[in-house]
Amino acid sequence: MTRGASSRHHAERLLRCYPRAWRERYGEEFVELLVEDFADRPRWSGRTCNVVASGLLARISGAGLTGAALDAPDQARATLAALIGSLAMFLALGIAMWSQLTIGWQWSAPDTPGTTIAVIAMSVVVVIFAVLAVCAAGPVIWTVARAFLHKNAGGLGRPSLLVGVGLAVVIVGSRHFGNGWPGTGGHPWSHQGMVPGGVAAFSWAATLSITSYWMHPSALLAFPRTEVVWMLSSPLAMGMAVVGSAKLVRRVQFSARVLRIEILLGRVAALAMSLFLVAAGLWTLKGGPGPRGLFDTGSIDRFALVAMAVALVVAVHSLRRARSGRRTQLAH
Repeated sequence: MTRGASSRHHAERLLRCYPRAWRERYGEEFVELLVEDFADRPRWSGRTCNVVASGLLARISGAGLTGAALDAPDQARATLAALIGSLAMFLALGIAMWSQLTIGWQWSAPDTPGTTIAVIAMSVVVVIFAVLAVCAAGPVIWTVARAFLHKNAGGLGRPSLLVGVGLAVVIVGSRHFGNGWPGTGGHPWSHQGMVPGGVAAFSWAATLSITSYWMHPSALLAFPRTEVVWMLSSPLAMGMAVVGSAKLVRRVQFSARVLRIEILLGRVAALAMSLFLVAAGLWTLKGGPGPRGLFDTGSIDRFALVAMAVALVVAVHSLRRARSGRRTQLAH
């Protein structure tokens, strides 16, 4: 490969740091400028860092999380995409934490009020999340289906495939590996059945990859090979579903009414995230290890708590951006 061809290939790779809409509008000109810059300053080490940082800023702006002005519908769709990403991270970590508690709950009653309150509160919020998911998915599925029926689904095929394949893998895999749930066979006690075993087992299997065993390879190697493969593949499947969902809401032409409903559901979801975070914090700070250490907390739980707080901040910020975008539209 000649030097010029190599520079162009490198420039085209750097171009991928920017979002698709930006690439379609400025891509050719940007590549030419980079090729010229490669010729003028072939050894400038700061070029790649600058391009990556600028691309990241462009992606954040495109997601509606900065002060860059977006049209109200675009801002609403960007808000929904940001909510999907932040909520997905929050739920992955939160459900992993909750499933850890449900295993202990299956075997014994907690010995501290903090743990008891946390388990009950987190379980209630999980139900709220499930209801919100159904309510939010309904209008999206209906709108996407209508787009396909009216042959107006340009750009929706690949995201729909990502969502379908990702969810299928997660559902089938979680049902299969849920058979190995550690809560099976727990000693009966008065409130043991508060969380259905099937739900707890599915949640545990779906979030099996969120574990501190990654820091202990020797212990991880003792796991069945198929389980380790699932722990590696399940985050990829979840990522496919999340990316596909975010792309769908960015590309589907929702009605103004649907957008208002989805944003309202997003606000309720943010409130549910706050309640879940408080309950998780209560267990982490005030809960005890419980009988036989069943409710003990670890470093991964504290890390999850911080990451969940960050996800909540992103969700709230994106919702505020949606509100400000709507006010701007009304002002004009």
